[in-house]
Amino acid sequence: MKYERFEELPAWKSAIQLGASVYALTEKPEFQKRFSLRDQIERAAVSISSNIAEGFERGSNQELITFLYIARGSAGEVRSMLCLLDVLPAFRELEAETRQLKANAEGISRQLGAWIRALRDSGMEGERYVNEKTKRIDQKARERQEFLDELKRIREAGSKKTIPDSKSKIQERAEEPSSSASSKFDS
Repeated sequence: MKYERFEELPAWKSAIQLGASVYALTEKPEFQKRFSLRDQIERAAVSISSNIAEGFERGSNQELITFLYIARGSAGEVRSMLCLLDVLPAFRELEAETRQLKANAEGISRQLGAWIRALRDSGMEGERYVNEKTKRIDQKARERQEFLDELKRIREAGSKKTIPDSKSKIQERAEEPSSSASSKFDS
């Protein structure tokens, strides 16, 4: 699927949800007077969706990949901070919430990793480099591939029809009594 806007991206949507959940977590009384911890985890959570959006808007796959790595790093930072909360006595009551948020952050990291691999393997440079000439070249390549796929399908369908016919003719010949074979037995 081709996405036209970063708001359509599944990874961005997941990151926005994680950011909202982190903000909900930091509203809890346990974060009262822990301004630097609260600020750091909120900024890391916001950084994920922001870097996905910025990279997407850049128009080149190489820049997008760079920003996706930054977003992935921010997801790791959120997870790390949630792990810290798990060992601090003041946050023990939040263990179930932090466990769920860590799983969400890890899921985002996996999505971003898969996206990065797909972009690296695509051979495309990005939307910034697409012009009428490259569109025509891509269209011709798609049409050529469709033609080759159709040709292959026709060949496979044709070979399935001729193989049984060939076998039946061979079987008929084997079953026919030959005149030379019958004359040897008759004498």
